[in-house]
Amino acid sequence: MTINTPSHSLSIHDVASLDETLASLDLAGRLAFVAALGGRAVFTTSLGIEDQVITAAIGTHRLPIDVSTLETGRLFAETVTLIGETEERYDITIKRFYPEQDDIDAYAAKYGLNGFYDSVEARHACCHVRKLVPLAKALEGASFWITGLRRGQSGNRATTPFAEFNAERNLIKINPLADWDIAMIKAHVSSETIPINPLHARGYPSIGCEPCTRAIKPGEPERAGRWWWENDEKRECGLHVAEAAQASPLPSASQR
Repeated sequence: MTINTPSHSLSIHDVASLDETLASLDLAGRLAFVAALGGRAVFTTSLGIEDQVITAAIGTHRLPIDVSTLETGRLFAETVTLIGETEERYDITIKRFYPEQDDIDAYAAKYGLNGFYDSVEARHACCHVRKLVPLAKALEGASFWITGLRRGQSGNRATTPFAEFNAERNLIKINPLADWDIAMIKAHVSSETIPINPLHARGYPSIGCEPCTRAIKPGEPERAGRWWWENDEKRECGLHVAEAAQASPLPSASQR
């Protein structure tokens, strides 16, 4: 299996070598190295504190990396406001990708607009409509997908590499902050005066859609406030796990 870029193809062995190379570089070096490999690199930001660190590096160093976000239609107002503030601060464009209205209508007809509270299946179906389908559009034609995943975010992410082959999307996933802990993130944000979501100061270390995110309690893991009504400690929306592992979603508008 190879991943094609305009300049060359990368084998699975090459991806392992890339992982080792990125481990030896700082954040800006990691991003610049990937950008120089050839092929389209896309960073998908949720506007959380980790992602703001990456966006700042891309903007500050004028790296040829596309910055995109999934505008789900259920984001906090603070998150939406931060999109514009970040674009202005770093003179970049953050491309918004939205869910299809037909998909939203079909979901509401089957589960109810807020049916995600009722079952894991319904919640996964909502994430599929509002996140996974737009993500596929954001990553069309990409050779590299850059994320803000960190090993310290949850047990499910404890072994996050710097580079990995994503078979589902046939691209290389780059996690340049894999080895950063939250103390490093906060220190960097402070030293570089990076704009962040004000919800972080109100007890929201991980911020997603408003109906599915709450502030965490003292001592809880960083992602405990996401889909808090579910019992599975490894719960995810499906962006960073194989979709086959999720409950059967509604077909998207393009599939009907």
